[in-house]
Amino acid sequence: MITFIDSFEQVPVSDWHRLNTSTCPLVSYVFFKALEASQSVSTARGWQPHHMVIENDGVIDGIMPLYLKQHSWGEYVFDWDWARAFEDNNIAYYPKLVGTIPFTPLTSHKLFANNPSSTKLSLAELLPSLISHCQQHEINSWHILFCPEIESDSKQTENGQSVSMAKLPEDVYQRHTVQFHWFNRGYACFDDFLATFTSRKRKNTRKERASIKQQGITIRQLQGQDITAQDVDFFYLTYQLTYLKKGHQPHLNFDFFRQIFKNLADNILLIIASHEDNDVACALFFYDDTHLYGRYWGCQESFKNLHFELCYYQGIAFCIEQNLQCFNPGTQGEHKIQRGFEPILTHSYHWVKDAAFKDAIREFCQRECEHMQSYQQQCRQALPFKVVV
Repeated sequence: MITFIDSFEQVPVSDWHRLNTSTCPLVSYVFFKALEASQSVSTARGWQPHHMVIENDGVIDGIMPLYLKQHSWGEYVFDWDWARAFEDNNIAYYPKLVGTIPFTPLTSHKLFANNPSSTKLSLAELLPSLISHCQQHEINSWHILFCPEIESDSKQTENGQSVSMAKLPEDVYQRHTVQFHWFNRGYACFDDFLATFTSRKRKNTRKERASIKQQGITIRQLQGQDITAQDVDFFYLTYQLTYLKKGHQPHLNFDFFRQIFKNLADNILLIIASHEDNDVACALFFYDDTHLYGRYWGCQESFKNLHFELCYYQGIAFCIEQNLQCFNPGTQGEHKIQRGFEPILTHSYHWVKDAAFKDAIREFCQRECEHMQSYQQQCRQALPFKVVV
């Protein structure tokens, strides 16, 4: 049985922990609940919770966080042109149903269904149910963002036999984007990592890092309980400034971060830069046993190369020190390539109700996937390593 609920508080904590095996703090119960409890995610903000719950004989077998949306802000897989085309033809594009971590372009399982006592559900199996739900409830499209690539309709088992898998519906279209991630290949220190660069790129990176000290900037890394209320206040001030400089209101409010700093303290790294004894910039990261996730940055004063130092080099150094395997610094940013971040394809899946646009959207998605695959290869050629990995 499939039902839809309008609050994460209706999800039993024990069921979430049973179904979600990921250690990533950005898919934790605490994170999703804080988004709603703080009203950062709400109907008033254009993010109406509409979570799918799959039950069998009274036992929850799967949960997929979903949101009904009246806009396309905060998604990072852009469909503004689609919405504009619908509007130009007097066809409603919204509401749409979106499966994602709000404001968080992170590849993760969007269906949480690790139930050892039953047959494991797959995302592909549930797509027809999503289509049916949208058709019955005047929802004009659905979009599952930043998820693992859906497997083909068959796969080989260890004994060589073919096992049937759920097939992707014909009118569901795949899209790609490219992100840039750093990978730890057993580096003992930052200089060990730089040794893999060409001479010129290595020199440029050392020059950028040296400029921080030359400008009289000091940096401190804070974890968990070492982060004070004053540090949280400063972080939120700079977080707001990042958005206000672009003419936007911040997506997340102070209450959300207050809850997160309290309840995910063991998974938070806050890096603060100071100049002449005054804090001037900071960057917030989350981490687990294997990954570092760069999320938010802000500054009160501009300094040369400070963004690169706080958001990238400090994160890389932390990964090496903590033996973390991957650093995901967020979406976009070709400037990451020359600093050792490798291009990674992401995947999302889309369905639209209106038949008149299906062919155009299918063709767009096919061309975009081809372009993104080509773009990924071009980015690989620009990496700073002596030998392209």
